[in-house]
Amino acid sequence: MMKWVIAAGLILAAPFAASAQDAEAGKAVFKKCAACHQVVGADAKNALGPALNCVHGKPAGTHAGYAGYSDALKKSGIVWDDEKMLAWFEKDDAVVPGNKMIFPAGVKDATDRANLLAYIKSECKG
Repeated sequence: MMKWVIAAGLILAAPFAASAQDAEAGKAVFKKCAACHQVVGADAKNALGPALNCVHGKPAGTHAGYAGYSDALKKSGIVWDDEKMLAWFEKDDAVVPGNKMIFPAGVKDATDRANLLAYIKSECKG
């Protein structure tokens, strides 16, 4: 699929980034996270890390029933919007130095990060 862009009086065709919002592809990316997190709707449980159901739009370090948050995350003042979540997926220590999450590799590919975000947001059913 092509998206038409008008720039400086010229009409250009640019590929449409449909995959950047692909929740199904994000489900596959989430497998990297599933060792520590769950995200399946209202049934998600806290594990080594907190459940990620409906985390988008909420303050960091506040998921009910999870006691393992670092002081750094609890005091960060972050609200999980798209920008913060995408940055966190890429390199959590750059977003909140001193947090407890152990995932130094991060999710390097921008499309994978966008798909992961779409998946986590799509699983908010409660």
